[in-house]
Amino acid sequence: MLMGEFHHNIDEKGRLTLPAKFREELGENFIITRGLEECLFVYTMDEWEKITKRLNNLPFTKKDARSFMRFFLSGATAAEFDKQGRINITSPLVTYADLKKECVIIGVGDRLEIWSSEKWNNFYDTNKDSLSDIAETLFDSNWQEE
Repeated sequence: MLMGEFHHNIDEKGRLTLPAKFREELGENFIITRGLEECLFVYTMDEWEKITKRLNNLPFTKKDARSFMRFFLSGATAAEFDKQGRINITSPLVTYADLKKECVIIGVGDRLEIWSSEKWNNFYDTNKDSLSDIAETLFDSNWQEE
C-alpha cells in the first residue's frame, strides 16, 4: 500500500526523484497521468490495468464518459526510473499540475499523487478542518473491522 508524504524538487528538465520506498512499490514500469484537483496520479502497471478495464466498460455514448476518458487517458504516459531514481514528467503533465520547484509526493493507497507544493498546501489548509465531517459522511456508524 502506497502511503506517506515526501517533499522533493523537480528540475528544469521535468525530472523528479521519488523516495526509495515508492520506487520499490511501483516497480520498473508504471503510468503517470492527469489526476483530479490538478495533481498527477502515478499507478503501478497492475493498478493501471484494473482502471483501464473499468474505463473500457463505460458507455461511449455518454458524454461524461467520453470527456473523462479523453482527459484521463490522453495525459497518460508510461514511465520508468533513471539510474538516479528519478522519473521524467512530460511537459504537458508538468504544466497541468503547475509543478515549478518543490513538489509533494503522497501515497494514497493504490496510487501516488504528485502535487505542486503550493497546490498541496492550499488543498490541505482548505480541507483539514472538515476531516471529521468527511469521515462521518464516508463511514457509517456500523463500520467495523473485517
